[in-house]
Amino acid sequence: MDRFTVEVITQTPNPQQTIYAAMHQDYAEDFVWAGRDQWPSETDCGPLVIRNLLKGNRGHYGPLEHPQIVLNCGWFPHSTMQQIRTHRVGLSFDVQSNRYTSQRILDVPTGKRDVEEVFYLRPLGKYTDRQGKRYEYTPEQRQEDLDWCRAACDRYALRLSQGLSEEHARGLIPFDVRQHWVLSANVRSLMHLLDLRWKADAQLECQKLCDRIWPHFQAWVPAIAQWYEENRAQKARLSP
Repeated sequence: MDRFTVEVITQTPNPQQTIYAAMHQDYAEDFVWAGRDQWPSETDCGPLVIRNLLKGNRGHYGPLEHPQIVLNCGWFPHSTMQQIRTHRVGLSFDVQSNRYTSQRILDVPTGKRDVEEVFYLRPLGKYTDRQGKRYEYTPEQRQEDLDWCRAACDRYALRLSQGLSEEHARGLIPFDVRQHWVLSANVRSLMHLLDLRWKADAQLECQKLCDRIWPHFQAWVPAIAQWYEENRAQKARLSP
């Protein structure tokens, strides 16, 4: 999991102030933009948003949908992408294709890339399935699976050399090929994602994705992040 990476491409500046402006327009008589010189600072807007929208489980989340953040997520397995894309409310994705990005798979048989740069296998260790059954992923099993991934790359390269198209041959590669994607979210939708995929019974790799997202969320909307951490983070509450 050491390759898992999340970086910020772009984000709405002054997001807490943006939320404040949207919230304020809901009940302000005047055009709020005209009074922007009197708006509270970005830092001061955070507690106001907490007090008026979130504190006491008020759940008035609409104004939180205006600020946007765009993240680049890298080296996660395909299964993580499938899990995350289930929650599309307020989220948008552009995902690395396995139709147009075949070179990394072809690089494994030639030794230009290590197999674990292209495919994801879980670390060695003890695990529990969804029924509570405990098991161990052993070194021998993992080596066998690495060998299978290499063999699949060999077969993939062979089929392309025989004239198969990339979208045909991709059916031969292991399911958890690593993928990069761009994810855009607003403050509300990002908390929705964290609610559902940062809890203890979520897929392990989804939890790791949320671990990587969290510092960016904290830096972007610090007051809201602090409220979220104290009231909702990893508490398995029903997402609003």
